Amino acid sequence: MALSVNDHKIGNLISATKSLKLSLDKSKALGLALERSGPRLEEISLRLPSLGAAVRPIRAEKEALVAVGGHINRAVSPAAAVLKVFDAVHGLEKSLLSDPRNDLPGYLSVLKRLQEALKFLGDNCGLAIQWLEDIVEYLEDNMVADDRYLSNLKSSLKNLRELQNDGERAHLDGGLLDAALDKLENEFRQLLTEHSVPLPMSSSSALAEQACIAPSPLPVSIIQKLQAILGRLIANNRLEKCIVIYVEVRSSNVRASLQSLNLDYLEISVSEFNDVQSIEGYIAQWGKHLEFAVKHLFEAEYKLCIDVFERMGLDVWMGCFAKIAAQAGILAFLQFGKTVTESRKDPNKLLKLLDIFASLNKLRLDFNRLFGGAACAEIQNLTRDLIRRVIDGAAEVFSELLGQVELQRQTSPPSDGSVPRLAIFIIDYCNKLLGDDYKSILTQVLVIHRSWKHEKFRERLLINEVLNIIKAIELNLAAWEKAYGEDLILSNFFSMNTHCHLYKHLKGTRVGDLLGDSWLKEHEQSKDYHAAVFLRESWGKLPSHLSREGLLMFSGGRATARDLVKKRLKAFNEAFDDMYTKQSNWIILEKDLRERTCQVIVQAVVPVYRSYMQNYGPLVEQDASSAKYAKYTVQTLEKMLMSLFLPKPVRYGSFKGRQPSGKFNNGVADLRRTASAVV
Repeated sequence: MALSVNDHKIGNLISATKSLKLSLDKSKALGLALERSGPRLEEISLRLPSLGAAVRPIRAEKEALVAVGGHINRAVSPAAAVLKVFDAVHGLEKSLLSDPRNDLPGYLSVLKRLQEALKFLGDNCGLAIQWLEDIVEYLEDNMVADDRYLSNLKSSLKNLRELQNDGERAHLDGGLLDAALDKLENEFRQLLTEHSVPLPMSSSSALAEQACIAPSPLPVSIIQKLQAILGRLIANNRLEKCIVIYVEVRSSNVRASLQSLNLDYLEISVSEFNDVQSIEGYIAQWGKHLEFAVKHLFEAEYKLCIDVFERMGLDVWMGCFAKIAAQAGILAFLQFGKTVTESRKDPNKLLKLLDIFASLNKLRLDFNRLFGGAACAEIQNLTRDLIRRVIDGAAEVFSELLGQVELQRQTSPPSDGSVPRLAIFIIDYCNKLLGDDYKSILTQVLVIHRSWKHEKFRERLLINEVLNIIKAIELNLAAWEKAYGEDLILSNFFSMNTHCHLYKHLKGTRVGDLLGDSWLKEHEQSKDYHAAVFLRESWGKLPSHLSREGLLMFSGGRATARDLVKKRLKAFNEAFDDMYTKQSNWIILEKDLRERTCQVIVQAVVPVYRSYMQNYGPLVEQDASSAKYAKYTVQTLEKMLMSLFLPKPVRYGSFKGRQPSGKFNNGVADLRRTASAVV
């Protein structure tokens, strides 16, 4: 009994132990499960707010939930269309980054499509953004979406709106349009550069061979390409850049055409101008070069500007041409003319100014047509200023000429009896003023100058002024003739010279015709009279030293005759040497007068000397001192006499041309001075 009870207690204890162990195992398993579930619970805890927000729309009003779909569809459709076009824009990238030269029409077509696409994007991006903003506002007002989600949407839309306001095109195409336009600009420059070829000229002599008006220097096909490119560039506000390129290339081409003409003289300064002896040659070149530049180069550029830019309007193509003309050198031509007007005032300056006026007047219609637009205002102003300077300067020099000639009257005459340079210059000068080359030009200048003063000009005023200048020279010559005083030989030699020059250089000229035949004949007669007096008072007296008196019959014997011959030969030699030495420095510029005078002297002296030496020379030739008396052979004497009165080549050059120095050298007075030497 007792055993069974104990067995029963042990069995309960074992059972209890097992139960306790099972409970412990279950506790451990539960602990492990709880340990594993902690993070999951924490994750669930974190997700609960977003889950709540996601579930929140379910609690929105039924009408709001039903309407939200339509709002979303209306907002998404424009946005989808914009995105589709945006994708198409990027599809054009390969074509637009290629070389336009390969297919210019195709390139321009693709570029046009790009611009149309960008216009669509520019017009519709704002609409799409507006629709998206509306749906966000609807979602917010009806609490259909999460606040954080709405905040992100608002931020994105704000960025889009800012991009749109900041010029969305650059962001829409990634700079593709600007890159394409840059390529078109380069193609515009290359087309111009490749077909802008300077005129082929080896020298200035080629000027005469050029056509009167140069043709358009670019082929029609190239002009059409340039216009097509311009159309696209102008549509994108790049006209000014095109003009800069065009002016740069075409003005450079004009300068290259002019380069072979050697236009360095255009840069000459006023101080250099006064010292350059060949300045008249420069002025002649200037006239030819200016005419060539205007009629050939600028005429061609004028036409080309019309051809290329005509569709852009008058202001555009005229402005373009004005810049080309200014940069290519027209201003340098006008500045050279101004330099001439600022140079030292002298009689030759009048002819220089008349040459400049003639060149400008010849091109007057061309200047008015080419440079008459408002864009050429600078060229117009400089041209008007130059013309005014030329006319005022020419009128001033002409009006002062008579007074300057009269101022020379108190100076001394030439010591060599030659024609004063003043007389030579003025006679030639007056012949030019009334000659075919200058009379009409000078008349026109004086007419304009008088009109500015509201005065009338009559042609007779010009003629009278020139004749008064000639008469002033006459009075000067008369005063200088008297200035030799008691030296009648030199006085008559001088008068012979001057009367001959007046007669010879005025006969057959317009000035001589105005003076009349009687005036000319008077000077011819005066020349002959003074020549006769000169011969009689000088060389005509030499034969008297070779008198035969007392020698005919040798009445005193041979020795006496020899002494008499020696005496007379000695007197002849002394008189000859004295006269020859004195007159060997005298000058006759006119060749025919010089030769005729020398021949008359030879005829007066040599035959008498030859006869005397033939008859009486043997009396002294056998004498030991014969060389002292028979000093000259007949041939030597004749040669010496025929060599008289030759001009000195260095000191006495030709006065047919214009004086290089700008002064009345030896009678050609500097107009700034009151007097100068005649010699």
